[in-house]
Amino acid sequence: MQEENDTMHRVTACKAEEDYKLWLRFDDGLEGSVFLGNLLEIGAFKLWRDAREFEKVSVDPETSTVTWEAGIRLDPDILYQDVLAASEG
Repeated sequence: MQEENDTMHRVTACKAEEDYKLWLRFDDGLEGSVFLGNLLEIGAFKLWRDAREFEKVSVDPETSTVTWEAGIRLDPDILYQDVLAASEG
């Protein structure tokens, strides 16, 4: 089974929202929010318990995904699928 899209999805904009939601826009125009609060108990994500750290999200210009100062990076393809599923649901 071949993937519909062999190219990686690229995040073009992001913004931290309340309750550990992250709003994202992708290069194909898809946009929406994903909930990331379920990651708060896992390794480096514990840093986000201070909501000010979560708010420091940015788009890495080289990898076109979201990143935080602590070296946290999230896979843009997984984020894309999460936004897509939320918009369909």
